[in-house]
Amino acid sequence: MKKLALTTFITSVMLAGSVFAAGDVLHPKQMQWPFDGVFGTFDKPAIQRGMQVYKEVCAACHGLTRVPFRKLSEIGFSEAEIKTLAAEYTFTDGPNDDGDMFDRPGRPSDKFPSPYLNEKQGRAVNNGAYPPDLSLIIKARPDGANYVYSLLTGYKDAPKGMGMADGQHYNPYMAGGKIAMAAPIQDDQVEYQDGTAATQDQIARDVVNFLQWAAEPEMEVRKSMGIKVMLFLFVFTVLFYVAKKRIWRDVH
Repeated sequence: MKKLALTTFITSVMLAGSVFAAGDVLHPKQMQWPFDGVFGTFDKPAIQRGMQVYKEVCAACHGLTRVPFRKLSEIGFSEAEIKTLAAEYTFTDGPNDDGDMFDRPGRPSDKFPSPYLNEKQGRAVNNGAYPPDLSLIIKARPDGANYVYSLLTGYKDAPKGMGMADGQHYNPYMAGGKIAMAAPIQDDQVEYQDGTAATQDQIARDVVNFLQWAAEPEMEVRKSMGIKVMLFLFVFTVLFYVAKKRIWRDVH
């Protein structure tokens, strides 16, 4: 019976290994981010650069429809810069006094628009794949920051024997290894206004910093409040312990 159980266990492990190899997905690279940990904070220069990357590279395919332009003031954009940026987009509004819809320039209160009118249009221009909205992408994926960074920098030539349909690209960090999006970033794809060298690694890091902020703009406030609460509890625990010792010191 012991031999049978051992044989069954070994067989199960071998089968599990075969299944994993067949659908092999690499674990995301484990990077160090300024927002990691209890004391993590936002790197605002990196977030600003990431905003530039989103606007110049990502916005052609991906929306950011949960983020209003006015929130950019939190990462260092001036009111004038925000108004100028919002006005670059056109929004359909209305109806007016005549009952008609009309187009107008964007306002700071508007949110970043989707590049598509609807999902069907998005799929039609992307070989059937619908590019996800990036507003919450860091929160929507396990180990989100590392996953997005790994995906952006992980494109490779497909292994021999792996069939790739037209419009598909190989990325070992994608389930199944096949992704409809071509490698979106490369060296010197953008020209940073602050003079930072725009390597592929730097661009990927910056856009991840931006998307982390977009997904959780209240992070610094939340962490600061958490630290204050823990200090409060620690101080009161000490005080209550001292009070307890004094109150019960004469009781035997």
